[in-house]
Amino acid sequence: MAFLKINGMNVHYHIWNDTSDPAIVMLHGFTGSTHTWVPIARQLSGFRVIAIDCTGHGKTDSPADVSLYEMDYQINVLEEVCRLLQLDRFSLVGYSMGGRIALSYALKYPTRIDTLFLESASPGLKTEEERIARRQADSQLADKIEDNGIKSFVNGWENIPLFATQKCLPASVQEQIRKERLDQCAQGLANSLRGMGTGMMPPLWDRLKELQMPVTLITGKLDTKFDNIAREMTALNKKVRHLTVNDVGHAIHVENPSEFATIIKETISYIR
Repeated sequence: MAFLKINGMNVHYHIWNDTSDPAIVMLHGFTGSTHTWVPIARQLSGFRVIAIDCTGHGKTDSPADVSLYEMDYQINVLEEVCRLLQLDRFSLVGYSMGGRIALSYALKYPTRIDTLFLESASPGLKTEEERIARRQADSQLADKIEDNGIKSFVNGWENIPLFATQKCLPASVQEQIRKERLDQCAQGLANSLRGMGTGMMPPLWDRLKELQMPVTLITGKLDTKFDNIAREMTALNKKVRHLTVNDVGHAIHVENPSEFATIIKETISYIR
């Protein structure tokens, strides 16, 4: 296990493939960890793959201070990780929550990014009414996680409609996903919802036009909500392209890792 000490917080990361260039940084989604990227990293043997556990997830610390989960802080942590690992330029991959962090980072540090991959990600909620409703819902869920514990939360979380397509995965894969979720910290997940839930994120729709690096949006055909969000995003910037993967839902990298890895390899190879 490898850790970096950033502002007193232990940040866990994992590196696959001992090559110096090109580098790919990967950010998991809510309830995820570096482990979610293992099948992808195995198929990216020609690339240096760096996966990071976000605050409150995996083996990274889960502080009590909610401000340490806020988006600006996450961006700063990611920048410090990249600085300490001497990553001048790299491709950035973010899934769901990690996609929101990746997009926010790319807007603040655009010269760092060779190409940006956003998997099932959103630029935020468009209206204040939507954001207020989401903050209230996330706050209630955060309280439940802390009151009832991780197992009770996971039993409900794995059965929400967003993950329905994962029921078709082999039992061994489903068990790995469940274990990754059960290994989380209740305080970490709860504060993640409070600090960087979608309702806490400033909407970035109007800033998508600022992106100058190549951007690839990846969504599952069966995840109609995020497929439609990606279509809206694509219309706002000619640098953005949208790829839809058939027969999968929200977590393409889990449900069809071969196709996901191929998209990354072919995109980076073409750009280089």
